Amino acid sequence: MNKRASGVLMHVSSLPGAYGIGCFGKEAKEFIDFLSDTGCTYWQVLPFTPTDAYNSPYASISAFAGNRNFIDLEQLRDEGLLTDDELREQMYANPYSAAFDFLELRRIPVLYRAFTRTDEAYRDKVRAFAEENKSWLPDYALYIILKEANIGAEWYDWADEDLKLHRPEAVAKAMEEQAETVLFMEFIQYTFFEQWKKIKKYANSKGVEIIGDLPMYVARNSADVWANRHLFDLTEDGEPKNVAGVPPDYFSEFGQKWGNPLYNWAEMKKDGYRWWMDRLGACFKLFDAVRIDHFRAFSAYWAVPAEAETAKEGQWLDGPKTDFFDAVNRTFKDPKIIAEDLGIIDDGVIDLLKKTQLPCMRVMQFAFMEGKDNMHMPHNYPKNCVAYTGTHDNNTVLGWLWEAQPYEREHALKYCAFPGGDWAVGGSESASCHAIIRTLWQSPANTVIVPVQDLCGFGKDTKMNVPGVPNGNWAFRVTQEQLDGIDKKWIKELNDVYYLSLIHI
Repeated sequence: MNKRASGVLMHVSSLPGAYGIGCFGKEAKEFIDFLSDTGCTYWQVLPFTPTDAYNSPYASISAFAGNRNFIDLEQLRDEGLLTDDELREQMYANPYSAAFDFLELRRIPVLYRAFTRTDEAYRDKVRAFAEENKSWLPDYALYIILKEANIGAEWYDWADEDLKLHRPEAVAKAMEEQAETVLFMEFIQYTFFEQWKKIKKYANSKGVEIIGDLPMYVARNSADVWANRHLFDLTEDGEPKNVAGVPPDYFSEFGQKWGNPLYNWAEMKKDGYRWWMDRLGACFKLFDAVRIDHFRAFSAYWAVPAEAETAKEGQWLDGPKTDFFDAVNRTFKDPKIIAEDLGIIDDGVIDLLKKTQLPCMRVMQFAFMEGKDNMHMPHNYPKNCVAYTGTHDNNTVLGWLWEAQPYEREHALKYCAFPGGDWAVGGSESASCHAIIRTLWQSPANTVIVPVQDLCGFGKDTKMNVPGVPNGNWAFRVTQEQLDGIDKKWIKELNDVYYLSLIHI
């Protein structure tokens, strides 16, 4: 990512559509057309994995599986696997919010109907796909089935000790007994990946690349931990010894105890970090570039004893550092990785970034809280970085302006040469939002990314996520009318003036 380029951050779930959530349908291609028409190079998305009970894509039961809700039902209809009447049953009236509860009730039954109509030739394709992904897919499929059989209990609470501990004979027997249902689960994943492959191919044909997102840790209640206990910091019985978190800081007296199991890096090193290489390889098939969340854990990570009441009792332990990235570079040719280096950054993280030469991140909303040396001030950006107005965890630009301290807001507006008028006015032609976005484009950063909410000039009610608040997140959706209202000519002008024109110098 060493050439100047720009893009838009919007998760697939936020796309327009008639079926309760954005998906891999015609609306995805229309959004790609929008990016291409405006001269943007990147579409950045959030993790594609299944979401947790709070609908977060950052806490999944699998590090590899795709979210079934993104499957385009109309394509299944076109293949003769669903009817128009069945599609009408899946329609949802509210276009402004993802209908998670509705989808939880409706999506599996309709996908099963489609599965029952597949012929043997189709199923052979599914079986071939499962074989290609045997490192994770059969375990994931069986995990879903066993979890349901155990009335939703997590694997470490299952009554059957042999299945709980993933003993090979018990797993093989369950696979045989549940062969048809396992194949159904594999059908869902086959459909997901085949449909996305078409979307990505279309994007690349239009000059648009996809930036994916990779959480550092996985959930304890995941198929990955269940099937690979030796790769995590667990007891023989699957109990965590230490868990992930961050230490106390200015914002948190007790730190944050996230609860994810930590990696057993010494064990992972024995086979060249194979699980991680498989995980990255899966990402590179889905995306053109990958952002790794909480990158600092590769340098050092905060280990909190599982029994500790707060994260204050944790300690810093060394991560794999450059040894891990040496393995990455041996495995992949020119991997495009973005390092999320926000939060507590020390000399070790800085040194690792320097040695790996990975692009770091900068967030403009953080620029105006400190002095002129603040690394998030646009004039301080290094070329080798990806700069944002905000991320999925931030307020929107307009929402931030409303909630900022008066001195911060005044500083930001002066810095960004706000032309005057009412800074509080939103919408796709908001003068304050335009001034801030333009300033980002003017920065030295090779890559700039803007959330779609900021291009629309939306307020804080459209935030994707509020960190630390479990409920009410991840539901934002944009309508086609709102996308059509964005000033494409203005974005194209930014790209022509600050990016494309530089190619000819």
